[in-house]
Amino acid sequence: MHLELTDEERAFRDQVRAFIAANLTPELQAAGRGATSIFVDPAYSLPWQRILHGRGWAAPAWPRAHGGPGWSEMQRHIFAAECARAGAPPLAPMGLRMIGPILMHYGSDEQKAHYLPRILSGEDYWCQGFSEPGAGSDLAGLSLRAESDGDDYVLNGSKIWTTHAHFANRMFCLVRTSREGKPQAGITFLLLDMKSPGIAVDPIISLAGEHELNQVFFTDVRVPKANRLGAENDGWSVAKSLLAFERGGGAGPGLQAYLARLREIAARPPGADWTLAQRLARAEIMVEAVNMSEHRLLSALAEGRSPGPASSLLKTRSTETMQHLDELAVDLVGAAACRWPAEPDGANAPEPQRDEAQWLTARYLNNRAASIYGGSNEVQRNIIARMMLGL
Repeated sequence: MHLELTDEERAFRDQVRAFIAANLTPELQAAGRGATSIFVDPAYSLPWQRILHGRGWAAPAWPRAHGGPGWSEMQRHIFAAECARAGAPPLAPMGLRMIGPILMHYGSDEQKAHYLPRILSGEDYWCQGFSEPGAGSDLAGLSLRAESDGDDYVLNGSKIWTTHAHFANRMFCLVRTSREGKPQAGITFLLLDMKSPGIAVDPIISLAGEHELNQVFFTDVRVPKANRLGAENDGWSVAKSLLAFERGGGAGPGLQAYLARLREIAARPPGADWTLAQRLARAEIMVEAVNMSEHRLLSALAEGRSPGPASSLLKTRSTETMQHLDELAVDLVGAAACRWPAEPDGANAPEPQRDEAQWLTARYLNNRAASIYGGSNEVQRNIIARMMLGL
C-alpha cells in the first residue's frame, strides 16, 4: 500500500483543486459547509452537479462507457478529499452512487440508455424505497405488496424513512411479489415514477427540526413490469449489490475536513482544556484509522482483488467515528449548543437559519441514525465476525 502521491497524482490533485476554486460559488460553498447530513437541498446540490457534469466529473466511480471519467481508485479518493476540503455540497448518492452502478450491472440496454444520462444530468432525482414500518434492519420482512396484473404490478403498502422523497421524481423500490419459500426469495426490485397516481408522501420531521425524511404510501399504484430490475422474486440479489455501494468507503476525506473544523473551534479563546485536547487527539487517531482502512481498500481494488467484508468494517468504523466527532463538537461549543432556532412554519417551509453551534447540534442529532441506516452496525459486526473472524 503506497501512501505518497505520485507526480501524476499530485498533478491531478492540483487540476481538481483549481477547477473547484474556479467554479464553486460562495453560495454553493456555504450550503456545503452548512450541511447537517450527506443530503443537501437539491436547490444547491443539483447546480453543483451540473457544473461537475459539464466537466465530466459528476460520477467519479462511473466508467467512461457510461459517461463517467474512468478514474482510478486513487483519483476518486483525491477528488473526494478536495471536494471535502473546499466545502463543496455533497451530491445526492441515490442516483449517482447507488442505482446508477446497479443499472450498469442488472439493467437492460433500454433501461441503461434511458436512465443513466438522466442520472448524470440530474434530470432524474432518486429516492430509495427499502425500509418499512415493520422492516428496517430485517429488510427481508418487507410487505409492500406487488400484485401481477397483465403488464403491470399493482402496489399497496408503505415505505418509511424515505430520504428526499418529497424532492424525488424517481424511486428504486423493493416489493413483495411472493410469500412462498424464504422471505428473501419473494422480493422484486422495481423502478417507479413518483408522479404515479396513488402515491402520497407524508413528511417526517427529524430531531434536528429538518424535513429530510418521509413516509410514502402506495394505493393501487401501477408500475410497468418493464421497470423491473433483474428477475421477478430475485430482487434480494440486486439489493445486496446495491447495499455494498451504500456501505462502501469514501468517508475518510469528509471526516478529516470535519476534524479540521473542530480544531479551528477548539483554538478559539478560551481554548480547549486538557480533557478536550486529549479527545481531539483520540479523534485524530480514529479518523486516521478510517483513512488507512480506506487506503487498504483502494489498494485491493486497484490490484483487482475483492475487498470482501471491508465495506461492513468501514461502514461501522466511519459512522461511529463521525458520532464521536459530533459528541466532541457539542462539548466544544458548550451551552451554546442548547440554543435552538424556531421551528419551520410547515413541513415544506425553508429550513431555519442556524449559527455554528446550532449547526453542530443539528449534525449531532441527524448523525445518531448513521449507525442504523445502510444496515445497522450490529448487523455489520455479525458480518465481520462471520466473514473476517470465522466466528
